[in-house]
Amino acid sequence: MARTYSTHVVIGAGGAITKALVPQLVREKQKVIVVSRRGAGMSGAQGVSADATDYEALSSCVPVQSVVYLLVGLAYDSRVWQVTWPKIMENVIRVCREKGALLVFLDNVYMYGLVKGPMTEETPNRPVSRKGEIRARIADRLMAEYSSGRIQGMIARSADFYGPGAEKTGVPNLLIIDNLMKGKAAQWLANADRVHSLTYTADCGRALPLMVADESAYNQIWHLPTAKPALTMRQFAGLAAKEIEVKAKMSVLPPFMVGLAGLFDRTIRELYEMLYQNANDYLFDSSKFENHFSVSATPYADGIAETVRSYRL
Repeated sequence: MARTYSTHVVIGAGGAITKALVPQLVREKQKVIVVSRRGAGMSGAQGVSADATDYEALSSCVPVQSVVYLLVGLAYDSRVWQVTWPKIMENVIRVCREKGALLVFLDNVYMYGLVKGPMTEETPNRPVSRKGEIRARIADRLMAEYSSGRIQGMIARSADFYGPGAEKTGVPNLLIIDNLMKGKAAQWLANADRVHSLTYTADCGRALPLMVADESAYNQIWHLPTAKPALTMRQFAGLAAKEIEVKAKMSVLPPFMVGLAGLFDRTIRELYEMLYQNANDYLFDSSKFENHFSVSATPYADGIAETVRSYRL
């Protein structure tokens, strides 16, 4: 059954998926409110200032019977996540419960840990990192709310993402496409010859409204459309180099070098515990979504070409 809502509230203004989702909602003639600490608006959407850790401020931004998309990005620091993610999740759950709002949470795959074979919606939570433990905890908290019927919504998970709008947050954008565009060698961490699924940002922007409109999709976990077969990051870099018309040069930073660099840089130190994702095959299966909604993910060659075009605009 199709469902419509009067207002779509996007919490988190700076991320790549917000940049893909908001224009899609605007194209669909939806009323959109973007909530962030700065209150920055986007074309066709109203910007409102609020901190998601402040319940009263957050509540004032959410109309009754609206859709709330939780797309917040926090500093890449497990110490921050430990304190802030549970607080944000509790606030958003409480607001959605009191306003009768649908809650869509954009999640990652850290809670799965190291998986042999494809990750699916049925993959159990077996985190092997501090950040994975935190993500498992908040996802379990939200699913408990859905299961109880106190709120409705869904968890939408993506693989590592790339694409237009991910220039500051998408690791493939930062290490591969950006470097090649500047005439430098592409970079990767740990191992560039393991297959590694990547989700295209525009596919996320198109997918989330489809889920909201379909009541049969509610109160479940969904993997967002992601192209198959997965490429190695060396193959990904080769496609990007061909599109940019440069040589496919690539350097790989081994784990021990990442560890050494982490002694001097907190973000790199936080990356170190996640290197298992690069040192092993990382396969993300979105068959459930693609079969249910009869959609296909953007092929890598097409997504890379569009991403390179976005850099040249």
